Amino acid sequence: MHVLLLSVPGLRAEDLSRMPALARLAASGRCVPLAPGFPAVTCPVQAALSTGMTPAAHGIVANGLFDRGTNHLEMWISPDSVHHSPRLWDRIKRVRPNLRTAAWFLLQSKHATADLVCLPAPKHNPDGSETMWCHTNPEPLYASLRETLGEFPLHKFWGPVAGIESSRWIARSFIAAARVAPPHMAVVYLPHLDYAAQRTGPDSTPALAACGELDAEIGTLIDDFAAIVGWENLTVLVAGEYRIRPVAHAIHPNRILREAGLLAVCETAEGEILDLAASRAWTLADHQIGHVYLRDPADAATVADLFRGRAGVDRVLSGDDLVAAGLVAPGQPRQASRCGDVVIESTLDSWQTYFYWLDDAKAPTFARTIDIHRKPGYDPLELHLDRARLPQIAIPLDVSLVKGSHGAVDPVNPHETIFIASRPDVTDATALAMTDIAGIVERMCGVWDQT
Repeated sequence: MHVLLLSVPGLRAEDLSRMPALARLAASGRCVPLAPGFPAVTCPVQAALSTGMTPAAHGIVANGLFDRGTNHLEMWISPDSVHHSPRLWDRIKRVRPNLRTAAWFLLQSKHATADLVCLPAPKHNPDGSETMWCHTNPEPLYASLRETLGEFPLHKFWGPVAGIESSRWIARSFIAAARVAPPHMAVVYLPHLDYAAQRTGPDSTPALAACGELDAEIGTLIDDFAAIVGWENLTVLVAGEYRIRPVAHAIHPNRILREAGLLAVCETAEGEILDLAASRAWTLADHQIGHVYLRDPADAATVADLFRGRAGVDRVLSGDDLVAAGLVAPGQPRQASRCGDVVIESTLDSWQTYFYWLDDAKAPTFARTIDIHRKPGYDPLELHLDRARLPQIAIPLDVSLVKGSHGAVDPVNPHETIFIASRPDVTDATALAMTDIAGIVERMCGVWDQT
């Protein structure tokens, strides 16, 4: 048996009307509502998908990790070792060491123990330049893939020209890598639906067109893998990571903290830089979720009161609320938690910026660049260009350009995306949580039968 699990951000039930390959898969098997969990952002969702655990257990609470001991924030950190819980490939190998596994373009999978691994890892040269590269297991694999398919189009993976080319390369490189010794269990990340839905809105013409573009690649991927392993030996699973919703409002938690005298900046030649060490409070802004980190936990009530009742804010969580939300384990020491001391959840029609400057003239130089590592949070404006500054590549600061976001949980309908299985006997559940999928995959791989 071979299990191919596709992880697809932005997938909605209504999109199947524009995705005939996925619709056929759902019609012949099962399609049930799926709850991403909280927060519904990329790294925590993929961690839940691959570990079967909540953030309190796997430790991934956002798309960035803040180390309280060193006052160091790193966005989009890539090592697999940042997870506190074993992932599917670890758990399967422990029980069935002869089964081959693959983690293909999942974030935070660098140095994963899977037999096949690939994700972007550009090389930083001494002169400051960058050479496009991918981390692979086995190590020589990327050089071989590059000869066959060309360089991975990193500029199409994120940024203002992101498009189907990156998902196409991911799908085709997986097939190329799988031909020699096809994995028995593979997780493949196909990001294409993320782009236009955030740029122009999830119901915009470009976003709806993206459904058809990705479906064509998924159809080819499934057909090609089936040709390798045999249709009778293949089960295809598709998990929507989250739903992207229309947004028309933005909040700026770091500016609110600064105006309250809690956030500090340094004046530099490159503009104002957030001073994490000197700040009593600052926010890691991540789509519709903000993690507020405090120097003194006694400030939690004061900070929470700053945000409660504000336009664009749905919930403000602290203390026991964080345990109830699955972000902190019961009795877990504050220093051991990666979660903010206060967590801000936006309303479904609002999102949160990382902006901390009060005057755009003092914005740091990296604010107008594609720089996913230096910004203290996620920046969807990197999907846009400031055309007034062309031919210079510049990212705008106009928050009204962002038309779609995700991360908050709809209290009325938490099962906002879908799970598809090519076989009807994969599950008899009428609805699933993201944490259920790892168990389904393990059972299909015979792991539970042998424990």
